[in-house]
Amino acid sequence: MKLLFLSLCFVINLFSLEQEFLSPSEAIKFNFIKQNDKVIIDLVLAKDIYLYDEKLKISILKPAKLDITKEITIQKPELYHEFIVHFNGLRLEVPHTLLLSKFGKNIYTLEAQYQGCSTNGLCYAPMTSTMDLDLSTSSLPLKIQETNLTQEDLSESDLITNSLKNGNIFIVLLTFFGFGLLLSLTPCIFPMIPILSSIIINAGANKKLSAKEGFLLSFVYVFSMSLAYTLAGVMAGLFGANLQVALQNPYVLSIFALIFVVLAFSMFGYFKLELPQSLQNKITKTTAGKEKQGVVGIAIMGFLSALIVGPCVAAPLAGALIYIGQTGDAFLGGAALFILSFGMGIPLLLIGLGAGKYMPKPGEWMDSISKVFGLLMLGVAIYMLDRVLDPSLIMYAWSLLMLASALYLNKYKHILVRLFTLVLLIYGTLSFVGAVSGANNILKPLEHFTAKTSLQSANKKELVFTYIKNIKELDAAIKNSSKPVMLDFYADWCISCKELENFTFQEERVKKILMQDFLLLKADVTKNNADDKILQKRFNIVGPPGLIFWNKAGKEIKSAKVVGYKNAEEFLDILKKIQ
Repeated sequence: MKLLFLSLCFVINLFSLEQEFLSPSEAIKFNFIKQNDKVIIDLVLAKDIYLYDEKLKISILKPAKLDITKEITIQKPELYHEFIVHFNGLRLEVPHTLLLSKFGKNIYTLEAQYQGCSTNGLCYAPMTSTMDLDLSTSSLPLKIQETNLTQEDLSESDLITNSLKNGNIFIVLLTFFGFGLLLSLTPCIFPMIPILSSIIINAGANKKLSAKEGFLLSFVYVFSMSLAYTLAGVMAGLFGANLQVALQNPYVLSIFALIFVVLAFSMFGYFKLELPQSLQNKITKTTAGKEKQGVVGIAIMGFLSALIVGPCVAAPLAGALIYIGQTGDAFLGGAALFILSFGMGIPLLLIGLGAGKYMPKPGEWMDSISKVFGLLMLGVAIYMLDRVLDPSLIMYAWSLLMLASALYLNKYKHILVRLFTLVLLIYGTLSFVGAVSGANNILKPLEHFTAKTSLQSANKKELVFTYIKNIKELDAAIKNSSKPVMLDFYADWCISCKELENFTFQEERVKKILMQDFLLLKADVTKNNADDKILQKRFNIVGPPGLIFWNKAGKEIKSAKVVGYKNAEEFLDILKKIQ
């Protein structure tokens, strides 16, 4: 515990580096200047401030809406960290003749949209300034108005980011703890339950664990899991390097799945995992050597589980990462992430407390329990390989695991165990038949055999996504679309992405709206290459799933942005904002 406490102190000291940033009005000074034959749009930037070239847009709002950005001479931008930006301010001229050539009238409303960032890491919210103009007089403009995005314009993750910026620290941390409790009910935490349970079962193999000891084991696991989430999150926020995403590659996932297979066979009793005798002798020189050995192993397993087993992206997590990236405040952002992930681990703490209190005494019964959790560890391995292997192979793997589990549990005579065994045997058999038929969804093993599917298969319509690889392809697709646009950030290893695909997008009402009313785009960021990172950075997507929407006019609807999984009802509410 002393080692864990010192680690936390080190992290807190690392996080405490804070920076002072200019307010938006200090960083970017904006002004409209009316002259006899033109309107000058003046953008003066403070030191170390730059503007995104792609975010700069000049439009006529009245008498009708018209984008005139490409008809105005703009100073040449420069490349900065893979983005095209302006560093030295801008002075744009809109000739009166340009306005008259469009509508031939004297009364106009002009709009300028722009977004700036600091080289020190803070990005300001997009800003909009408007000007009412009368060309028939030489007087000053009728009215100039400058605005930032309103709360209604912000997405769920952006609202959370703002709450971090403006909220009381204690209320913020309490809120993030609540977010963590809600996330503990999502699939992100489920794979960790058999992992922690098997650790406790293994620890109690030779002695009866007390409730205090069970709780301590689970606390070490959850603390290490929270520390991993925090470190990975702070790295992603400060440096744009998402460690969890980087570890979701086939080699790492396959190795970790193999480790769980080895652990499962160890629990089956084929061999015993121990440190080399020489290391054991050194460790046991202290009076509590065995306990320290166990604590360190559990801490490592908790740390790795957070990074590899359960990479979960949701609005609270995204909000904290965006906050860190924009402000550089790693202390508050990191504290919010730690509290969030600790809240996610509450069910695991309860499991440890309960297992320590109610676990049966060592003996033959414990050996049986150990083998059951060995089967669960094999389930975790399949869950991880689901991100790597072909879905048909995963179907075979799940079906064989269920059949093997049924054969093993068949030796027990208890009525509830017999009933569960029968369910496993039936479902495992159906899943195997489904796999042979070509089904790839373990929740719908017989979808190729149902009468409804057979009759409608010839006319069955599926959602069609157009894949885009970079910003250029995205902008072209939006420009050429006569419909609202939805961009789906997807990765093969993202479980929540597959939930969106298989459940939310397949709900009949959702499917009908998406097919009829939207152009559907998809960015596959599985490889996390340079283009993938640039696309995600443009929309503050810290990892899939993420959904971005544009209306018919090609304007991004920021309030509709989705981070993480949404069920069909929640998603339908979001679609109503766009239609």
